[in-house]
Amino acid sequence: MSDFQDTHDELLDLEETPSAEELQNQVKRAQSELLELRQRQDLIEKEKLRLEELTRRQDDLERGRNEMADKLGRSIILVQRETEETQRRLEQLNNIQDIFAEHLHNLEGIDPKSWGGRDLSRELTRSLGIVDEARSAYARLHAKITPISNQDDGMPYEEGSGGSLFPDIGDQGFSHWLRNGLAFTLPLLVLGTIALIVWIWHLMTAAPR
Repeated sequence: MSDFQDTHDELLDLEETPSAEELQNQVKRAQSELLELRQRQDLIEKEKLRLEELTRRQDDLERGRNEMADKLGRSIILVQRETEETQRRLEQLNNIQDIFAEHLHNLEGIDPKSWGGRDLSRELTRSLGIVDEARSAYARLHAKITPISNQDDGMPYEEGSGGSLFPDIGDQGFSHWLRNGLAFTLPLLVLGTIALIVWIWHLMTAAPR
């Protein structure tokens, strides 16, 4: 009876032991599952990289949008201020141009040759008054157009204390204003001298002989 039981157990062990073909199939299934897991891992890694790239680009977008919105907003305010200052400056220059044109017209209207002997004194007084008015207007307004003249001459632009496009002209030296004053006054002095000579000549020719 004992021998029969041992033989029966040995037969059961032989039936439970997988064959070589079954082992090979199990190995193939395990390899297939491992390959599938690796492919899924690669897909997960790629998806992770894609999401990280999207997050980085979104951060760049938000940061760049905020940066440029701030810069453009401040620039618009600056442009508005400069536009207002430029318009005010343009109105000022147009006014100066009209004043200078009026004084130039009055100066060009002085004609000593047309003065008679009796009207000479009165015409001289009137003409000298015109010259004085022109000189006063020039001295008062020329400083306001000096910044533009300096820029046209190639002088460097220096921003004034008010942040305007037109710099302050308070730093000009005495020699600068002296040259400008002489440049404008000299022709007037010559004109006055000529008028005085004409007046004396009329007095001499009109004197009784």
